[in-house]
This record gives sequence, structure tokens and C-alpha cells, in this order.
Amino acid sequence: MKLPLLLGLALCSAVLLVACGRPAAPDPALAERARPADAALAAVYERSCYNCHARAGSGAPLTGDAAGWSPRLAKGRAALLASVQNGLGGMPAQGLCPDCSEAQFSALIDFISSHQETAR
Repeated sequence: MKLPLLLGLALCSAVLLVACGRPAAPDPALAERARPADAALAAVYERSCYNCHARAGSGAPLTGDAAGWSPRLAKGRAALLASVQNGLGGMPAQGLCPDCSEAQFSALIDFISSHQETAR
């Protein structure tokens, strides 16, 4: 009787350990709700970033998706800014914001790649 119980506990422990090591799946609902706290930045986000980074299936990493953003963040700030300014894959040059400054692009990268939820 003790052996099946011990095997069951060992199996449950192994499953929990494996599950804990996986990054959380992207949360489309979080991505759709999230907005920068700064009103001016939120307006830029909504007109230039939202359609791709808040909608699952667009091909762009969702706002707050740690697993999706991790390899991009690992390339460094300069590479991310270059990707936004020059375009990359399906993202057009300047990320649909031709009037954005480098500081705005940087703030948008910080927001979109973060795990923070900001009330709308």
C-alpha cells in the first residue's frame, strides 16, 4: 500500500517541477487591457502598437509576454531600437509611428516587453 502512494507522490512532484520551469503562456486578455500609464504614450501605443502587440495571432510578441520578449531583450536595447526604426519581419519601419522620438520608442519597448498591467 505504501509503494503506490510513494510512486504517486513522486510522479506528482515531478510534474509540478517540470511545470514550474516553463514560462507562463501569453495572456491575450492582459495584452488587450494593458495601456501605458502616461496618457501621451498610451495614445501612441493605441494608434501604432496595439493592433499587433495586443492581438494574438498577429505574429508580434504580445504585450507582457515574457517568453516572447526574452530573446528580443537579450539582443540589447540598441538592437531593439534598430528593429523598430528600420522595421523587422512584419513590423514596418518606425512601427507605424513616423513622428515618434527615440525616447518614445524606448519607453514603448519598456512597456510592451514588461509584465506590468496598467488599468485602462
